[in-house]
Amino acid sequence: MKKELYFLRSSEQKIVNDMAKYAYPQNMDNINTYTEFYGLTTKDLGLYALVDNKIAGAIWSREIDGVPKLSVAILREFKSQGIGLFMMEQFLQEAAALYEIITIDISHKPASIKFYEKFGFQKLDNYILTKKLELKEVVRPTDGYDPTKWIQ
Repeated sequence: MKKELYFLRSSEQKIVNDMAKYAYPQNMDNINTYTEFYGLTTKDLGLYALVDNKIAGAIWSREIDGVPKLSVAILREFKSQGIGLFMMEQFLQEAAALYEIITIDISHKPASIKFYEKFGFQKLDNYILTKKLELKEVVRPTDGYDPTKWIQ
C-alpha cells in the first residue's frame, strides 16, 4: 500500500466538496461554510491522502468567525488503515504555522473522540474539541510528499 500526501489547492475544490459528505454526513445544511471557495484565503489549509493513486481521505481547516475549524474525511474502504493518523500528524505540524488553536465539532461522529484525544484535543463541551498548537519545525515525509506537486 503506497500512501502519499498532497496539499489541497484552491484548484482542487472538487476534492473538498466530495470529501465534505464524509466529514459531515448528517450535517449537510451548512456544509458550504466548510467548503465554498476553499483555498482562496491564506488561512485555508488542507491535505489529502492517496493510497495506491486513489483518494483515501482529506483533512482541511478554515477560519470561521475567527476560529480555525478542522474537517476530517476518510473514505469507508480506507478506515482502520492508519490514513487518519497519517494525515493528522502532518496536518498538525502544518497548521501550527497558521494557528494557535484549532477546533473540531464531532457531534456527527462522537465515537471519534478517542482518536482526537490521542493528538491532544480536549473537550470544550460534549461535541467541540480544541487543541493548542505548538509551532515546531515542519518535517515533511520523504515518501513522495511534495508541496509543489500536483496530482496527475
